[in-house]
Amino acid sequence: MFRSEYKVEGGKMIKVQLNKDDGRICAIKITGDFFMHPEELIEDLERSLIGCPLDETIIIETIRNFIEVRGMTLLGVAPEDFARCIIKAGEGIG
Repeated sequence: MFRSEYKVEGGKMIKVQLNKDDGRICAIKITGDFFMHPEELIEDLERSLIGCPLDETIIIETIRNFIEVRGMTLLGVAPEDFARCIIKAGEGIG
């Protein structure tokens, strides 16, 4: 399992644990002290990233699409922040 932490400008922390196979996410867990409403959508967001290539642009677009379709609100973080942390984890850069 690969792990990474990313501190967002302004103080919020994102933590990612993931497994990858052939350059794609096969398991992911996102935690941290950011705010998401409704909170229970985090597991659905994680599921939406399964199979996604470890490509920052694609990950950002996947997360943006999820937010729009599901009506989720993020406070203190942006899709780009999640993507940076996911890419760091995928590259084994903790």
